[in-house]
Amino acid sequence: MAYISTDGVQRYQFEIFQNYPIVHGIFSRQGGVSPQPWSSLNLGGTVGDVRENVIENRKRIFDSIKRKIETHYDAWQVHGIHVIRAVTPRNGAPHVPGDAIITNNPAITLLMRFADCVPILLYDPDHHAIGIVHAGWQGTVKRTVQYALRSMQDNFQTKPASIIAGIGPSIGPDHYEVGIDVVEQVGHVFPNNSDILKKNPVEQYYLDLWKANQYLLEEMGVKKIQVAEICTACHTDMWYSHRAEKGKTGRFGAIIALEKD
Repeated sequence: MAYISTDGVQRYQFEIFQNYPIVHGIFSRQGGVSPQPWSSLNLGGTVGDVRENVIENRKRIFDSIKRKIETHYDAWQVHGIHVIRAVTPRNGAPHVPGDAIITNNPAITLLMRFADCVPILLYDPDHHAIGIVHAGWQGTVKRTVQYALRSMQDNFQTKPASIIAGIGPSIGPDHYEVGIDVVEQVGHVFPNNSDILKKNPVEQYYLDLWKANQYLLEEMGVKKIQVAEICTACHTDMWYSHRAEKGKTGRFGAIIALEKD
């Protein structure tokens, strides 16, 4: 991923989206105003940080990409499958529960928050439409990214073969130990992909969320996929990690928006 710093606010961008008329970024935890344990660019409003800090941090990331804060649309992320079609910016309306947001309106900036779960950005260059997906283990076994793609098909006539996808920083396969209940659910969804789950000599299982979501995209026909392969648990100086920081942490942001065509 390409690294960009604007007034101390750090973001990473997928090279696969270069030369397309979109604005996007996965923002690190650096460049904000929040104190420990949320230092410093925390965007999570329900993790204990004060509201004024979150508002200032959100303003900073929007300023860094030259988008107005009034254009944002975010959701109440619940580890589910509901896909929201954003027609206008949220503009103070109550959050709608959902773990995927899609739009074809250049006046909207899609925003989601993460701290180990997988951010997935989607762009349809044929119909100039975008999506953003939040997928932890629950969203992965529920196939949330596939629901997002189907919603783009229904709403924008998107063809998955035309989609360009970026799988962003999240907890990596070397750190994401899961229990037998998760192992069983993963086995039902991915019965022929044994490389998604790895077992070590002491019978501990580790889940590869990157590969799992790549398989889900490919199963739908997506061919252009970039995987960041950046582990949030390995790099808590740069990313929030719920697992590595034992829940006492913030949320980093991922953004995608259309430029006017």
